[in-house]
Amino acid sequence: MTTRLDKAFTAIDDANAKDPRQEHGTPANLLYGQRMTAEQQRLFPNASDALRIACRGQHVERWLLPRDSYPMDRAGYLQWRTEQGRRHAKRISGIMEEAGYDGEDIDQVRKMLTKQGLKRDSEVQALEDVICFTFIRWYLGDFMAEQPDEKMPRIIEKTARKMSADGRAKALAEFQMPEAFARFFRED
Repeated sequence: MTTRLDKAFTAIDDANAKDPRQEHGTPANLLYGQRMTAEQQRLFPNASDALRIACRGQHVERWLLPRDSYPMDRAGYLQWRTEQGRRHAKRISGIMEEAGYDGEDIDQVRKMLTKQGLKRDSEVQALEDVICFTFIRWYLGDFMAEQPDEKMPRIIEKTARKMSADGRAKALAEFQMPEAFARFFRED
């Protein structure tokens, strides 16, 4: 028997399988969603369907709105990121509706994907912790290679600041970080 969650995951994966960008022979956003689910299962094994779906669909069809369609400055980046959150929330809401979810679950996922209630809503914060763990585990190394060394402490500090205290503690325990980065995970 196929569950609502299975239907939602299949629809998200089908959408992300169309990503023209490849990573290790797999569409990049499909792989990202699978990595997000793996981190969510490790960090929050008893997560609600809403959190599971938000994690899997956090970058649904992200390639459809390229970063360079906005000015390549900080303001442009923030506009692009905000619009991506709205787009992801709208697309995932439709997927959830088709899978048989009700308004309450859909509203919670919309809230998570648009980051409403960060640091105040436990599920919005859980999604952010999963995002940060996925970034650190799978993308930080390549990202560091593209950035000037002097920018990295600020980037790491911003990442740590987004996480919950529990998430920062888990990251310190799990990842071997140089002291220059680890100090940000110890601060509140």
